[in-house]
Amino acid sequence: MVPFLLLVTALAALQCVEAVESGQTCDVPPSMWCSSPAVAKGCQVEQSCERYLRKVGDAPAPPVSLTLYYESLCGGCQKFINEQLWPTWNKLSPIMNLTLVPYGNAAEKKRFDKWVYECQHGKQECVGNLIETCTLHMLKNISAAFPFIHCIESRVEYSDNPKKAAEKCASKMQVDFSAIEKCADGSQGNALEHEMALKTGSLNPPHTYVPWVTLNGVHTEKIQNAAMDDLLKLICDTYQGPKPDACTPSTATVCVRD
Repeated sequence: MVPFLLLVTALAALQCVEAVESGQTCDVPPSMWCSSPAVAKGCQVEQSCERYLRKVGDAPAPPVSLTLYYESLCGGCQKFINEQLWPTWNKLSPIMNLTLVPYGNAAEKKRFDKWVYECQHGKQECVGNLIETCTLHMLKNISAAFPFIHCIESRVEYSDNPKKAAEKCASKMQVDFSAIEKCADGSQGNALEHEMALKTGSLNPPHTYVPWVTLNGVHTEKIQNAAMDDLLKLICDTYQGPKPDACTPSTATVCVRD
């Protein structure tokens, strides 16, 4: 269907050019006015088209969208966050659009007016998922939320007690944990975690493990393996704009003796 539409568009543009070049009046839809210099000239919109095309050409490349579906006490998720995602985000955050979805392999069911969650690694993982979901909501943007979530996920000494880890990180990073805790313990957190469940449940293809990565909305085994092996390279290779310095590997492999 897409190739057919492209063919129709190309033929329409060709017809417009032929009409203008043969001296006909500008009987061209506005969406086609900038399809060629001849059409633009015939429709007397040359300068407008030049400005438009220059603006389009100068537009910055969109950031690379990376979404991580995970659960708070999954060892593989913690390893990916600490060894791949955190260092990559520190170097490439200006060209990344990062989304975190703390739910993973959990299950939910409605009981009266609230959702009840069952998590793969037990009740404490549900606590961690709620804390991190509320962190994303309360701190508003990923630049503030991810450092705090990374701190929680890196506190291995409290790996079975995410609330304790969050309290330690909040004290260290001067984050108001009371607001996050209130959210996680109440109806607001319950509803927010349901949103995470819906996001996870809408994955296509459905996830079969975590960590589960999508790149610009797409998941394949090739993308997943590349993210797990070298996320920085994957982001650099995907970004269509000028590459940041972090994308240029160092060529120094030895230090020569003076």
